[in-house]
Amino acid sequence: MSTISYKDAGVDIDAGNEFVEAIKSDVKSTFDSNVIGGIGSFAGAYALPSGYKEPVILSATDGVGTKLKIAIESGKLDTVGIDLVAMCVNDLICNNGVPMFFLDYYATGKLLPQNAKDVVAGIAEGCRRSECALVGGETAEMPGMYSEDDFDLAGFAVGIAERSEMDTVSNVKAGQVLVAMPSSGIHSNGYSLVRKLLFDKLGMSLDSEFDGKPLVETLLEPTRIYVKEYKANKKYIKALAHITGGGLVENLPRVLPEGIKAVINKSDIKVLPIFEFMSQYVAQDEMFRAFNMGVGMVWVVDEADVDSVLSATNGYVIGHLEDGQKGVELI
Repeated sequence: MSTISYKDAGVDIDAGNEFVEAIKSDVKSTFDSNVIGGIGSFAGAYALPSGYKEPVILSATDGVGTKLKIAIESGKLDTVGIDLVAMCVNDLICNNGVPMFFLDYYATGKLLPQNAKDVVAGIAEGCRRSECALVGGETAEMPGMYSEDDFDLAGFAVGIAERSEMDTVSNVKAGQVLVAMPSSGIHSNGYSLVRKLLFDKLGMSLDSEFDGKPLVETLLEPTRIYVKEYKANKKYIKALAHITGGGLVENLPRVLPEGIKAVINKSDIKVLPIFEFMSQYVAQDEMFRAFNMGVGMVWVVDEADVDSVLSATNGYVIGHLEDGQKGVELI
């Protein structure tokens, strides 16, 4: 009987080793002074930053969702890694957690080293933008689980916070102002609806012209990372809400105490062209539940600090807080 190898089963160990060598420079570019050791150990090591009285470790995990299908179909794989990091670190800062390090999981049907390198290059860029270290990851080649062209991503971010600063809800009260931090695009939520509408219903393609450029450029615009702006303005921010799946109406209440409602002026929202276009075919209530509508994050700020925040960022006012049943009122 002839012998059979792992490669015969669809797993190429040599390709995996080639990939690891190819990503070393990108990974090392994210390291800071707290990273212990290098690449290739069984676990990533990171020294806890000093200066915290009661340090608390926070963690967040997420993926990119069906936005990956558009990346795969277009062959443009160098930005979805930024999305992966963004979805995790933007959650961390909502609990006043400063990102420290990141890990990724890349699962595919057939490992193509150049494609995987492009993905990790995006992850490394996301880590540089969020000032956290890429200390480890895992690549799984599973031909029985995925087709050769398919892959999936998962990300894991770990941050640190001062225990006394974690309860942002207690900072929130009537009279405070809601500052919108603009999104860079659709970010990484709602792509099942995007694909159903644009491709299935309207018959558009990735090459279709939209807003003066190929549609794929709008659809793959990476998620904005807000870490640096958060760090620079932390003293003014009473609470933060990352606007992901569920939109403003479901994410903003997560930072509100009982008896406080958010009042948002819809006319003040700087709705992006892609959302204006889709709103012709999707009910407004559904749009506000599925998408960020141009608002990637909302900061709750005291009225006295609004001008300082606006002068230091590209944020703008979309509403305020007042007494009432906890929730969001769009007017």
